[in-house]
Amino acid sequence: MEILNAKGKEIKIWTDINGIEQGAIQQLYRMADMDFIYKHIAVMPDVHIGKGATVGSVIATKGAIMPAAVGVDIGCGMLAAQTNLKAEDLPESLAKIRLDIESIVPVGRASHKDTRFGESLDFTQLSVYDLLNKKNVMKAQSQLGSLGGGNHFIELCLDQKKNVWLMLHSGSRNIGNEVAMTHIKIAKGEMKKAFVTLEDQDLAYLTEQTQEFKNYVNDLFWCQEYALKNRKLMFDNIFKELKKTFRKIEIIGEVTSCHHNYVSIENHFGENVYVTRKGAIKAGVGDLGIIPGSMGTKSYIVKGKGNPESFNSCSHGAGRRMSRTKAKSLYTYRDLIDQTKGVECRKDTGVVDEIPAAYKDIDKVMEYQSDLVDVVAILKQVICIKG
Repeated sequence: MEILNAKGKEIKIWTDINGIEQGAIQQLYRMADMDFIYKHIAVMPDVHIGKGATVGSVIATKGAIMPAAVGVDIGCGMLAAQTNLKAEDLPESLAKIRLDIESIVPVGRASHKDTRFGESLDFTQLSVYDLLNKKNVMKAQSQLGSLGGGNHFIELCLDQKKNVWLMLHSGSRNIGNEVAMTHIKIAKGEMKKAFVTLEDQDLAYLTEQTQEFKNYVNDLFWCQEYALKNRKLMFDNIFKELKKTFRKIEIIGEVTSCHHNYVSIENHFGENVYVTRKGAIKAGVGDLGIIPGSMGTKSYIVKGKGNPESFNSCSHGAGRRMSRTKAKSLYTYRDLIDQTKGVECRKDTGVVDEIPAAYKDIDKVMEYQSDLVDVVAILKQVICIKG
């Protein structure tokens, strides 16, 4: 761990400071100078520049939350489970399995053709319900159980013992974005009302005593629950589809589940605080978590060590080492084909921005956080479905 001293609180970093882009360093300094930061900011080894806050940062606060620091994909996270299948149970060609999964899980901007999966959702619990039109509500209902695009994925993986795992990564879809953008706008408006000048407007915050804060926390937790339901529904639907091909398939042990873009109320250093994990997962003693690499490398199932200096946290993945735009300018679909050998996945220009070379070395990331987690299993994907 290395430490940067800001004007406000310390910044504790679990990676080589020299490897962090300057834009991210400046973001960290600006966050550390906010009056309501509690103790210090913890920076994970997958750190990179983000909107509102640095991705790979853990921000504990007292009395306030920054909606843009939480981000627009509220509750984004992962599920993973081991099955009783072995590598030898899989067919030589995995193309049909990938297509079968894609046939029952909408990917990218796609949604289900009807709203049946999401009709039980109670949107009236949202403080911004009156601002949502019928189209927003219907979209949220039809998107429950869908993947989305970007770095979201569904994978079948093999562990070191050739056990087959099912793993997926997704968030709160459009409703999370709508709710987040509304509250970010409200927070910026509150700054203007209070004549608060910020170096970065995305650091706009809501204070605990206000109704605006209470409304945001209510809606935030609603969206986090939506994201979890979204992943669980996808998981169940995929499992049912796999059962058609592999009649004996069963889940072994527990399903590992974790948010990595969220807020929770926790006790640290003897005080209750709001912990914003922006691209980080909870890693308390015994907590199981998932740390993915990229679509051509590997992922880790981990168990937390409960390091108090990290606010019981660890990284949420490998972390990008270049922007999507830069990745598209440097690499072609032919590079993607080369870097995803042995993986049944899309190999076209539409996913070049997700090429493994655009991400940090996952093994190096794991080395930097050896005091935060223990490795339970190492997974290598054989099928990867991207939006």
